[in-house]
Amino acid sequence: MVLFQTLRTALFYAIFLGQTAILAIIIGLVGLVAGGTRFTWALARYWCWSNVQFLRLITGLDTSVEGMGNIPAGGCIIAAKHQSDWDVFAIFPHTGRPAYIVKRELMRIPFFGWAARSLDCIEIDRGRGAQAIPEMMRQARSALDRGCRIVIFPEGTRKAPLAPPDYRQGIVRMYLELNVPVVPVALNSGLFWGRNSPVIWPGLARARILPPIEPGLTADVFLQRLRDTIETQTDALMAEAVSAGLSRPLDPALKDRIDTLHARQTTKY
Repeated sequence: MVLFQTLRTALFYAIFLGQTAILAIIIGLVGLVAGGTRFTWALARYWCWSNVQFLRLITGLDTSVEGMGNIPAGGCIIAAKHQSDWDVFAIFPHTGRPAYIVKRELMRIPFFGWAARSLDCIEIDRGRGAQAIPEMMRQARSALDRGCRIVIFPEGTRKAPLAPPDYRQGIVRMYLELNVPVVPVALNSGLFWGRNSPVIWPGLARARILPPIEPGLTADVFLQRLRDTIETQTDALMAEAVSAGLSRPLDPALKDRIDTLHARQTTKY
């Protein structure tokens, strides 16, 4: 089973990385000349749609995104849990015109960075720490003015499933200064496609878009509410996936975290 799934994963990665490189070159070159166009946005949407199809057909990983009606019509910040590359292209089609927060290193890759910039991505230099926030805020305001919805992963990087949360201050600054609703997103993708995982496992990767948090709260109240909302719903999605049965083997660390989740939910109820 492991060998077969490894081969399926290798085939998916070959197609995924190959078409990503080709589309990045096309979008990047068009972006250098004409910026974002209907054509390049159509290619970006195709990239998202096709990745979901290839995952399902090749690796057996299905996709479900629910709660799209919770995204408000106007400008907002979409704050999603981040466990996998799946999170990027699964959420993208439901965000209208998204402006993703992207780390500076990716924006410096030839073609890919040009493509990302033409698709409204916002650059953040994490190596500068708090000094990078003002420039990120300037780009975020400009994106909102263009009709974008800001998409940010508030923990800054992909996390292992059920790992302790680590929310950064960037999301708090954005909430306080941009004065728009924040839409939390919970997900369970890391159970099937983890960070640097050599194997993508069959199952159902789910994202749950939750009711927006209104502007105007204090920093502490907002962060607590965001963290509690995302983590509680992520735990629920994780528990449902585990109860339905996982095809992947459980390493000791993940097994311990699942046992802790079960104990926490048993105590809660």
